[in-house]
Amino acid sequence: MLGENEEILQALDELRREHRSLDDEVVAMQGSANSDPLKIARLKKRKLALKDRIGFLEDQLTPDIIA
Repeated sequence: MLGENEEILQALDELRREHRSLDDEVVAMQGSANSDPLKIARLKKRKLALKDRIGFLEDQLTPDIIA
């Protein structure tokens, strides 16, 4: 059984891979002459949602230290 931090790290790894994949797809589509602007916008929106989720999970790994 994995600990909570290990599960978070695995989820982060998966989300980061998906984010990179979407980034590659967006770059390829933007370089294409017949790219679909609506599809590019949807991919960018998904990338942003992934980035937000990644940030949330990274915050879960950082302990709250009250100074």
